[in-house]
Amino acid sequence: MFSKIKLWLDRSLETLTGVSMGVLVLDVTWQVITRFILKQPSSWTEELATFLVIWVGLLGSAVALNRRAHLGIDYFVGKLSTQKRLIAEVFVYLCTGFFSIFVLFIGGVRLVSLTFMQNQTTPALGIKMGYIYLAIPIAGFFIAMYSIEFLVETLRKFKEKQDKPDAPIVQVD
Repeated sequence: MFSKIKLWLDRSLETLTGVSMGVLVLDVTWQVITRFILKQPSSWTEELATFLVIWVGLLGSAVALNRRAHLGIDYFVGKLSTQKRLIAEVFVYLCTGFFSIFVLFIGGVRLVSLTFMQNQTTPALGIKMGYIYLAIPIAGFFIAMYSIEFLVETLRKFKEKQDKPDAPIVQVD
C-alpha cells in the first residue's frame, strides 16, 4: 500500500517539476521574443521566470534526492570503510531529514500562512505570494519523506553489516 502511494507521489512530484520547467522554458522564450524581436518587452515574464525558477529548484532538489542524484562528496566518502560510510550516510540523512522537516516543511507552512494572512501579492502578476512560497513546504515534505526512507534503508544495511561483518553491502542506486 505504501509503495503505491509513494509511487503516485513520486510521479506527481516529477510531473509538477516537469510542467514547471516546461512553462519556464516557454516563459523565457516569450520574454526573448518580446524583448528582441517585437521590441516591446513583456512586463510579467521576468517575474514569472523568477518564481518558476524557485519552484523548479526546490522541487527539482527533491526529485534529485529521490533519484540519489544529489550532490555529495563521494570522493572522501568512498575512501571510508563500509561501516564508516554507512555511519556517514546515517548522519547525512538525519541532518537532511531534520532540516527538511523543521526548516522547509514547518517553517514553510508558517511562512505560507503568514503571507496569506497579510494578503501579499506579486507586483506584475498579482498572484498571492503564498502560492509562490508554497514550493517550500511541498519540497520539504518530499525531501523529508525521501530522507526518512533512505535513513531506514541505511540503518537496515548497517544492522546487516553488524550481524554479518564479512558480508558485502549491496548498494541500491
